[in-house]
Amino acid sequence: MSTHAGDDAATLPTTYAPADVEGELYERWVERGYFTADAKSDKPPYTVVIPPPNVTGSLHLGHAFEHTLIDALVRRKRMQGYEALWQPGMDHAGIATQNVVERELAKEGKSRHDLGREAFVDRVWQWKAESGGQISGQMRRLGDGVDWSRERFTMDEGLSQAVQTIFKKLYDDELIYRAERIINWCPRCLTAISDIEVEYQDDDGELVSIRYGEGDASIVVATTRAETMLGDTAVAVHPEDERYKHLVGTEIELPLTGRRIPVVADAHVDPEFGTGAVKVTPAHDPNDFEIGQRHGLPSIAVMDEHAVITVHGPFQGLDRLEARSAILGALRAEGRIVAEKRPYVHSVGHCSRCKTTIEPRLSMQWWVKVGPLAKAAGDAVRDGKVKIHPQEMEKRYFDWVDNLHDWCISRQLWWGHRIPVWYGPAGEIVCVGPDEQPPTGEGWHQDTDVLDTWFSSGLWPFSTLGWPEQTDSLAKFYPNSVLVTGYDILFFWVARMMMFGLYAMDGTPPFHTIALHGMVRDQNGKKMSKSFGNVVNPLDWMDKYGSDALRFTLARGANPGVDVPIGEDWVQAARNFANKIWNATRFALMNGATVEGPLPAPEELTAADRWILSRLNSTVAEVDSLYEDYQFSKLSEALYHFAWDEVFDWYVELSKTTLAKGGPQADATRRVLGEVLDVTLRLLHPIVPFVTETLWTTLTGAESVVIADWPTDSGYRDAGAEAEIATLQQVVTEVRRFRTDQGLKPGQRVPARLEVAGTVLAVHEDAIRSLLRLTAPEEGFSATASLPVAGATVLLDLSGTIDVAAERKRLAKDLAAAEKEKAQTAGKLGNEAFLAKAPDDVVAKIRARQEAAEADIARITAQLAALPQA
Repeated sequence: MSTHAGDDAATLPTTYAPADVEGELYERWVERGYFTADAKSDKPPYTVVIPPPNVTGSLHLGHAFEHTLIDALVRRKRMQGYEALWQPGMDHAGIATQNVVERELAKEGKSRHDLGREAFVDRVWQWKAESGGQISGQMRRLGDGVDWSRERFTMDEGLSQAVQTIFKKLYDDELIYRAERIINWCPRCLTAISDIEVEYQDDDGELVSIRYGEGDASIVVATTRAETMLGDTAVAVHPEDERYKHLVGTEIELPLTGRRIPVVADAHVDPEFGTGAVKVTPAHDPNDFEIGQRHGLPSIAVMDEHAVITVHGPFQGLDRLEARSAILGALRAEGRIVAEKRPYVHSVGHCSRCKTTIEPRLSMQWWVKVGPLAKAAGDAVRDGKVKIHPQEMEKRYFDWVDNLHDWCISRQLWWGHRIPVWYGPAGEIVCVGPDEQPPTGEGWHQDTDVLDTWFSSGLWPFSTLGWPEQTDSLAKFYPNSVLVTGYDILFFWVARMMMFGLYAMDGTPPFHTIALHGMVRDQNGKKMSKSFGNVVNPLDWMDKYGSDALRFTLARGANPGVDVPIGEDWVQAARNFANKIWNATRFALMNGATVEGPLPAPEELTAADRWILSRLNSTVAEVDSLYEDYQFSKLSEALYHFAWDEVFDWYVELSKTTLAKGGPQADATRRVLGEVLDVTLRLLHPIVPFVTETLWTTLTGAESVVIADWPTDSGYRDAGAEAEIATLQQVVTEVRRFRTDQGLKPGQRVPARLEVAGTVLAVHEDAIRSLLRLTAPEEGFSATASLPVAGATVLLDLSGTIDVAAERKRLAKDLAAAEKEKAQTAGKLGNEAFLAKAPDDVVAKIRARQEAAEADIARITAQLAALPQA
């Protein structure tokens, strides 16, 4: 422990320079093993897994936001005596990573097919070793307290074994199957993608009405995708639609093809929409596929994987958009176009990665039968095994898991977990587990597809702990304590982990709590996007203001489940807060603040000492309660106002008077000042780890605040001291306001007499004078202003401090403006015709303006009365 506080203060620079300490401190924490979790420890476990960032990614504000919240939780639990594990790792990001490496190959004039599958995968591993994982170094910059000794990658050997194990188990339990279904196909990425990887947006298209058949046997259908008509195999109408009953069961001619297709009756058709008749293309529309299944219709694929027309005829070889235009031209020539609407704004699905328009496509794929898995995931929340925070997000979760369709898990890529299924020469299908040998011999070959990236990341809470092996880490740290993640991946990732965790771990959910946060937006609440030009690189702000400033800004904006607007001025304000912490602690150390020895008994302390200790314990209790409820914004606000307002602005200033007098009372205040700073720095540490580490170790002489005990509420409260200091604050605040109103400069000294005898303020006269820059009255003192406040009276002589004539003129001008405003509002509010027509909110605003004018008149009148007579 430190015994030479003044000497310690001398080691602190006069200003805080984050860049000089952050990197060195972080490496020291890692080297000393502070973040390393021991699976054999007797401490209670606290586990959080990192939402694995893509191996292709770099730190963006969303990462920084989420990591700040997780780090704060984990650091606090570590200080509370838990065996805290924050599990790091990265996702192999199948499509994104393959795209990156294919672009590099394109620069060399090559494609992946030139290399072949094995060589291409080797090339991806080489890229990962050289360029991947950039985000790991950036996480260190931010201060992430992860256990780097446990870092995992979704394609590492252990996690690959976990993927193969659960695939085999699901396959054997008939929860994985292969079937030809309609999938979302990206013609750019050349792979299937899941429903939740499709982004819908309103596009300007065209709605064209086309006449099928001839004369009385014709039907008009409308479509936005005329090119798909080449694959139509029916026209469907509602069975109760009288307009078409005579046609149901007949066949009509499909234009341009020479084929005849049936008219079928299906309840899926809405007779009120359009003409009440729809074209049915089972191979290129999910709803049409279902109609086709019900009526035994053939499925005719008319496009290849590049969305190029494959049907023999004049349109073969055309891109889908080229074909659309050509087909419409041919239909016009035949007089088949009944109506055309342009632009026709409608919702269109796009690939979330490359933004290409998705093409629904009939394809043989692997699927997870999610029914029983999704039911278990829903029941775990309904039964209270897992809590979603904030609770109102439960509805979104249930809406998803209760209506989940089977999940397409195969992807037509080379980078990823290859599906462990082999096909034999006689049609055999063999699923191979991790401890089994695949079949060999002529004609056997492995499935060429890989698994959806979300399949492997769905195992993250337990695969990272060693599953399927029954490891010490799995026994200690599963289930995870809390999952902190954005509401935007509630469906992508959270639901997957719930399904797989409950299934693989015998009904034990992967975590106790799901704490959902919002998305980071710009200061105007707008989504950050390169196209908007409002994307911020968090590293730039960390370079400029320090990591603590960024972290505090993000935590301060984090209301559960609500988006977070952020601007650079907020980071500047947080940097100012870090500087305030630095300067106040440095002052305290220079004046002998200490943590040595027990706290003096309450009767040995000043009212200010007792007040701040009472407020300190209340703050500890409040912060603890808010942490347990994941209220990061509120706890950050509580810490900010306690530290800045109560400790730095009030207690430190009040202590100056006591310290200046010296003696035992000053020694007691030094000990209280040390205690308050010690506890406050520990409370702040999880959110602003770097500045608090530097100051706390200097103050206490201890090893590190990272491994210090988390503060606890001692139960000490002193309502009397709180009331006494509140009275003092009222007096100081009122006189400061009066000084400002009179145009006095903050440092300007004013002669004053304080009439405080017989009040609780009597013992605080020296402090009040110091805080208000009031000098003692000299002979001939004559008060020009009298301020009665809180049972006391402050008499001020302003005669030598202001230009009375100029001040009176200024106030008279302000008074005239206020009176004019009052007269104008009174005129409107006294006009019955106006009140009868004006909206309530307009009337309310005018009343508010009138009240503000009346308050201004009263204030200015009082100021004029308080001015010395000329």
